[in-house]
Amino acid sequence: MRYFVNPHSIVRQIWGDADVILLVFAGSAAEFALNRAVDWLFFTGKLPADPIARLFSTVRYAQEIVFAPEEQANKAIARMGAIHAGVEGKRGYQIPDWAYRDVLYMLIDYSERAFETLHRPLTHAERDELFRTFRAVGAGMHVPDLPTSYADWKIDRQAHLERDLLRSDYTDKLFRRYREQLGGWRYAILRQAQAVLVPGEVSQRLDLPKKPLLAYSIGLYKILNGLKLRSLVQRILLPTEYLAQIRSLDVRY
Repeated sequence: MRYFVNPHSIVRQIWGDADVILLVFAGSAAEFALNRAVDWLFFTGKLPADPIARLFSTVRYAQEIVFAPEEQANKAIARMGAIHAGVEGKRGYQIPDWAYRDVLYMLIDYSERAFETLHRPLTHAERDELFRTFRAVGAGMHVPDLPTSYADWKIDRQAHLERDLLRSDYTDKLFRRYREQLGGWRYAILRQAQAVLVPGEVSQRLDLPKKPLLAYSIGLYKILNGLKLRSLVQRILLPTEYLAQIRSLDVRY
């Protein structure tokens, strides 16, 4: 059976690890709040209304693509394209091409950053594989002007960071929703995680901690994980009402 992603791919390791996925979305939540196209999220209302539920729905799509047979994955990509086209039809104009690329670029970048934070740096071959996977997703959604190599993506990623970030009222509204859903001390941990993960351009605009204490705790996480105490750490740090859904993000294959 042909799969969209090779069963032994680093992409499956990344997107089958609940802790890594949470960091991917911690970083993406920070950066997307600054994106010049973030008003599209407020048009649908789904993310501002319930950011955590939106996270799970997005992950389900991503995991369906990463772990499904090729035909099923392509159908999931087509559904995503149709959903976005429907939103564009309701609003009366198209989501900018650069905004689609921004989202793809975030998924590539934070997948790499999150895995490195919790585990190890990716090899050159693994970086190429990660890039090719998400490029294929973008091509399946007919996103134009995608870079053809990881090296070209790095250059365009930097250009997007310098051009497409803007702190606005939407930014502050989203962060208020994050705080309302997470509560004070978990929101503080989110900001710490974001400070560890995001590029300098994002951190500066959000006034994230310059020397996040969480950066010095990653080694402790690895030790506790090695001692089979991951479940306990999750129970302490994560909202209990979402704990089962978060743990379901772990995929054994």
